Amino acid sequence: MTMKTLFLQAPSFEGFDGGAGSRYQAKREIRSFWFPTWLAQPAAMIPGSRLLDAPPGDISVEETLQVAAAYELCIIHTSTPSFPSDVRMAELLKEHYPRMLIGMVGAKVAVEPEESLQEASTAVDFVAREEFDYTVKEIAEGRPLSEVDGITYRSGNGQIVHNPDRAMIEDMDALPFVSEVYKRDLHIEDYFIGYLKHPYISFYTGRGCRSQCTFCLWPQTVGGHRYRTRSAASVIDEVRYIQKNFPQVKEIFFDDDTFTDDRPRAEEIARGLGKLGVTWSCNAKANVPYETLKVLRENGLRLLLVGYESGDQQILNNIKKGLKVEAARKFTADCHKLGIVIHGTFILGLPGETKETIQKTIDFAKEINPHTIQVSLAAPYPGTFLYNQAKQEGWLTDEDEAHLVNDRGVQISPMSYPHLNHTEIFDSVEVMYKRFYFRAGKIAEITGEMLKSTQMMKRRLREGVEFVRFLRQRHG
Repeated sequence: MTMKTLFLQAPSFEGFDGGAGSRYQAKREIRSFWFPTWLAQPAAMIPGSRLLDAPPGDISVEETLQVAAAYELCIIHTSTPSFPSDVRMAELLKEHYPRMLIGMVGAKVAVEPEESLQEASTAVDFVAREEFDYTVKEIAEGRPLSEVDGITYRSGNGQIVHNPDRAMIEDMDALPFVSEVYKRDLHIEDYFIGYLKHPYISFYTGRGCRSQCTFCLWPQTVGGHRYRTRSAASVIDEVRYIQKNFPQVKEIFFDDDTFTDDRPRAEEIARGLGKLGVTWSCNAKANVPYETLKVLRENGLRLLLVGYESGDQQILNNIKKGLKVEAARKFTADCHKLGIVIHGTFILGLPGETKETIQKTIDFAKEINPHTIQVSLAAPYPGTFLYNQAKQEGWLTDEDEAHLVNDRGVQISPMSYPHLNHTEIFDSVEVMYKRFYFRAGKIAEITGEMLKSTQMMKRRLREGVEFVRFLRQRHG
């Protein structure tokens, strides 16, 4: 008999996006939410389960407790910034429903399983490491915790037991469609991303990333560095399902760390999407050749989410980005030529950062001119090379170690260098946003976009108000 299972993204800071697809867990510049794909995947494998994603739906703690009453097993997705509030949620669940089995999943508990269980007192019974889809399925089916690979759990006498690691999933096509869970449990209009058409849907066509970026959380903790993929046919089938069941969807986003890593496969999927007539977007490294970009663009690609990180070559080398600034420059020019929109992401405060390199990155962003940008602070998540490096080099003080966001969920700068302190790095984010957006050419570009569509005008005006509010909140 399968246990009635609740998959929970718990209530958190107002506007906090800790969901699966996010590259960093924090309150965003404008109200944005990724789909909770990492929870939806095991939810699709367990009959009678429910996925409750509290933040996008503004679901309160009280409402969450009411929903939880019907379930025997609760799986909470957690992250380093949200862990304290997620533990509080687990404690309340245990208090109300003492017989409920509670587990946590996510990168935080995957790399710090014992510490997480100790911090969670007795509210959390187990945490899952590695990929947890089949782990959770086995637990829901009633397998004793002592026999489940990939978990660390609290035994009957209170001892913490570390079971053998779980093997990585090789047959990605065996996983059911996450979009079926979206249909069953989510209100897709609650999910906004500033640079994607609304409403959108995102899902993974594969897991893992070949790149070795020292700061990137998922490949170093859960997904691994091998890109394991679904077949093109499976991806096209899920898109067909979305077309049929979500006629209101205006764009599909492939959330793989680097969808363009396997170029022949990306081209094959693109040709299939072209026949279906869908608009789609994906993550890409700034090194995709013109020929591939052309095939993708001719078959419905609208936008690429591109991690440039920095305009300084030495910093890119320091973080093992595996990218040349010149290659990124050419790639961006190719995208502009083909009419592919770019949302560029940058990170300030990475190893080697100085006032001069920050200026270089700002100048680079203005020069290559992606349509929109996101500027983040270097976040040393436990489990990453960057975290270990920061500890070793003394860039991270003890009180900073546990905090990547402040008490309002806004990202802080936890690292500092002898020549560049926390405040200078923190303030540089605002400087970069203002210098990039407050230019005559960029203002004209965004105004032109707004004038073409009433819906876009309303949306950009709302985002503008939210952005100004966000900048104000950064300073308390």
